[in-house]
Amino acid sequence: MSLLFEELDHEETPLGDISLRRRSDLRLGGKILYEVKLNDEFLMSSLFTEAEVQLSKLGLAHLAGEELDVVVGGLGLGYTAAAALENPSVRSLTVVDIMQPVIDWHRRGLVPLGEQLTSDPRCRLVRADFFEVATSPQLGFDGTSNSQQVHAVLLDIDHSPSHWLNPDNSTFYTKEKLDKLADKLLSGGVFGLWSNDAPDPAFDLLLSQVFERTESHIVTFPNPYMGGESSNTVYLAYKG
Repeated sequence: MSLLFEELDHEETPLGDISLRRRSDLRLGGKILYEVKLNDEFLMSSLFTEAEVQLSKLGLAHLAGEELDVVVGGLGLGYTAAAALENPSVRSLTVVDIMQPVIDWHRRGLVPLGEQLTSDPRCRLVRADFFEVATSPQLGFDGTSNSQQVHAVLLDIDHSPSHWLNPDNSTFYTKEKLDKLADKLLSGGVFGLWSNDAPDPAFDLLLSQVFERTESHIVTFPNPYMGGESSNTVYLAYKG
C-alpha cells in the first residue's frame, strides 16, 4: 500500500492515454516516486534511471574537448537530458518528443527535473516525431529545414530495437534508416541507444554495417522490488 497516490496529469494522445502519477512507497521507506503509464503499460519510473543517465555519460565520454551539439530522442522524465547538460562541453541540447503532454509536464514543473531543463538556455524541448526528423534529409532535428549536423544523438523511446512503443517505429531499426541518421552526425559523432533488453548480437551487427565502431554496455542498478540487481543496455555507434 502507498502512503500517497496522486495522478498529476492524464491526457489522450494518438498513441493512447498517457498519465503521470506521484506516489510514496512503504516498501522503500516512503520514497516519492514519479511514474508514467501509456494506457495500462508502465513506461518509466524515477526509481530506475541509472541507464538513462549512463546513456548520456557513456555517449558523450569520447567527445570531450569540443563544443558539442547534442540531440536526445525521447524526453520522458528528463534524466538523459539532464545528464547531458551536466557535461560542460555541451553547447546545445535539442530534446525531441512526440508527446506534447510530456513536454508540458516539464514546462509546468510537474516532474522533478522540469525546471532544471527548461531554465537552461542550452536546452530546447521540441515536439516532433523523432523517427521522422532523424531520417529526413529535408528536416533538422527541430522539425525545421535547418539540417545542421550534430555531434551526438542519444535515443530512448522504444523498449528495445525489437520491442517498440509504436509498431511504426520498427522501420527505424534498418540499415536504410540508420544510414540516414548517420548522415546527420558529424565525423567522429556518436549514436547512442537505450534498451531494456540484454545486448542483441543481431542489432550489434546491424550497427556495424552503418558505423565504423560499435559497443554495447550492460548497465546494472539495484532493484529493491526484485532483490539484487537489474540491468539495461546502452549501445554506442561511432561514425568514422
